[in-house]
Amino acid sequence: MDRDFLSELFSDFGPVTLRRMFSGFGISADGTNFALALRAGLYFRADEQTIPQFQAEGSKPFQYQQRSTAKVVTVNSYWELPARLFDDQEELAGWARAALAAAQRAALRKRPRTKAAARKKAEVPAKKAATRKPAAKKKKAVKRK
Repeated sequence: MDRDFLSELFSDFGPVTLRRMFSGFGISADGTNFALALRAGLYFRADEQTIPQFQAEGSKPFQYQQRSTAKVVTVNSYWELPARLFDDQEELAGWARAALAAAQRAALRKRPRTKAAARKKAEVPAKKAATRKPAAKKKKAVKRK
C-alpha cells in the first residue's frame, strides 16, 4: 500500500497523517495513531468495545514473528480490517472513526498512570533533600589589627 492509495482510501474519513513505520505506515488523525498499514494488511486500533465487531467479520488480531526466537506475538490492540471495506469508503470511514475513538480511550487510560509515576519521581528528590543534614556553616576569617 502506498501513500496515494491510503490517502484516497481515507478520503471519506477526513485528513490523515501517514508516517513511515516498520514495513509500512502509521496512520493518525488529530495526533492519535489509529491504524497501521503494513505489508500484511491494514490494521485498525481496537478495544473491548470494538473487538466484537472485528470478530463478527472473521478478522484476526495483528501478529508477527520475532526474529530472534521465532515466537509468534499477537497484538490484540490492532485488528485486521475486513477486505470488503476496501470497496466501501463510506463504511470504512465509520470503522476508522471507531478505531480513532478506541485509540483515544486507550490514551486516556494511560494518562493517569503516567502522571502518578511522574509525581512519584518528583517526590523522591524532595524526600532525599528533607532527610539531609544541614551543611556546616563555614566560619569567616576575622581580620585582626
